[in-house]
Parts: sequence; structure tokens; C-alpha cells
Amino acid sequence: MSVSKPEVINKLSKNFPNILKKDLNKLFNIFISEVIKALSNGERVELRDIMMFEPRIQKKRVSLNPKTLEKIEVPEKKNILFKCSKEWKKKLNEKK
Repeated sequence: MSVSKPEVINKLSKNFPNILKKDLNKLFNIFISEVIKALSNGERVELRDIMMFEPRIQKKRVSLNPKTLEKIEVPEKKNILFKCSKEWKKKLNEKK
């Protein structure tokens, strides 16, 4: 099950009724843009006791096309490593 941005904003507005929805929307956009900016600069983003995002560089390599057996050079690219806290893992794996 995935959660969309409006669903997150609606849940936040229910939990914090004194904050306007448009302010929550701005706050969410700022948070996401700052995370993206930090990851693109190669920085690690950590929310203590919740989760961690870390950019990893995948080295360039020579790959093989299985159909034609042609060698293809795959360029270097960035991947994002996501780690969840132990507490969240326990909550996710609990049986109801």
C-alpha cells in the first residue's frame, strides 16, 4: 500500500488541527526538497530513531546483453540506500 502526498497532508491536519493545511503543504514541500538537495550533494540524511537515507555511487561497469551477447558499458550512477530503525522494523513486522 502506498501513501500519496494529499493523504499525508490530511493525516497531519487531523493530528494538528491548529495548523493550516496550506502551511502543512509548504512544510512538506520544503522538507522533501531539502532531502533531495542533500542527497544530490552526496550528504547523508538521518532522522534519528526513524530512518536514514544515504547516497551510494554505483561504479561504471561492462554489462552483457543476454539476447545479443553484446557488451554494453553502463555509466556510473547514484543509488539511495534506505535504512529503517530497529523500532520501526519491529512495528512493521508485528502480527495483528
